[in-house]
Amino acid sequence: MLNFRNTTAVFVVLLAAFTGFQLQQGWPWYGYFILLVSYTLLLFYGSFYIGSQFYMPVVCNGTADKKEIAISFDDGPLEKYTPEVLAVLKAHHVPATFFCIGYRVAEREALLQQIIAEGHIVGNHSYYHDFWFDMHTAKKMQAEMQQMQDLVHRLTGKYMKWFRPPYGVTNPNVRKAVQAMGYTAIGWNVRSLDTMIKDEAQLLQKVQRELKPGAVFLFHDTMHNTVHMLPRFLQYVKEQGYTIVPLDKLINLHPYA
Repeated sequence: MLNFRNTTAVFVVLLAAFTGFQLQQGWPWYGYFILLVSYTLLLFYGSFYIGSQFYMPVVCNGTADKKEIAISFDDGPLEKYTPEVLAVLKAHHVPATFFCIGYRVAEREALLQQIIAEGHIVGNHSYYHDFWFDMHTAKKMQAEMQQMQDLVHRLTGKYMKWFRPPYGVTNPNVRKAVQAMGYTAIGWNVRSLDTMIKDEAQLLQKVQRELKPGAVFLFHDTMHNTVHMLPRFLQYVKEQGYTIVPLDKLINLHPYA
């Protein structure tokens, strides 16, 4: 399996071998550049493709033996869209998982409590969701996770066990922080791109095309287009003979300690 450890080991071996040939046979110096670029590209691939499992284990889907899927929402709660998402889910009797940002929870505590009261799961999505989160030290990442953990526990009495990395970016520091918290990293295998696709019809078509058994869908409860597309998507899922189940059931992992 391609991962950070074996990729680095192979790179070191190739680098040593190339150095030997370069010294003995005069191989061109630009071979070092090719090796370095290749290694760097693999590191970027591992960081930005959460399903690669490159740096750490990440649960991205359930089993494909049943026509069951789960849906998740990132980056809330917001007063403008989260209540509308919750209303749609309630009307269709659909469970979901919300990976919430800490400072937004602190500003809208009642919304988090509503999410829990209506039977949805809450996961940790960091406290600040800083653009540079993946550049922080493992200690700083862990401090953010703990801050979010403490807030949710105060409001709900629950100790979360799931963490979704901001932007889906992973690296060795994220792995260390997740392990230190005793968390399981949760990803997705269907990214709706609802933060990029503004047209509701196009967004609906994209997620319809990617419907498959065991899928974990990533949406955002911060987007106007998602709110208006969601009822039609839920109806389409039902028409195709699928059931939307809680994420813990789909992946067979407990979300709370």
